[in-house]
Amino acid sequence: MRSYPRNSPEAAARVVALALLADGHLSLVEIDALELHGVAERLGLTGHAFREVMHGLCEDLLVQSPMVWSNNSHIDPQLVKGLLSEIDHPGLCAELMHVCRTVIEADRHVADSEALMLSTAFVHWHHTLAQRTMALAA
Repeated sequence: MRSYPRNSPEAAARVVALALLADGHLSLVEIDALELHGVAERLGLTGHAFREVMHGLCEDLLVQSPMVWSNNSHIDPQLVKGLLSEIDHPGLCAELMHVCRTVIEADRHVADSEALMLSTAFVHWHHTLAQRTMALAA
């Protein structure tokens, strides 16, 4: 799996790409939502750079954990947590939760795997930020 610098636009884009792929398929409505909401630009990337990150994620997923892409797709939770760990800036975490939710809900259907991805991100980042806050207070 490729790695990106912590809190980089590429690391953030990969989380969004992961949300887009969580249900096993990439909907045109979700792609349109990316453009409508200027997601690439909000993350500090061009549309082309965002697509490169998404393409790289697809390649890495196929190599790292081969799976059958279907409505029951399942991405290894440890892999998801590893990708989420590249983001720990509170403002970026909040922005990514909003963006991921926006693109996932664009097709007016939230698959179980999409809901799981969102809840995993929320719990992971909440825990990470709580640990950081406790460490600063100590």
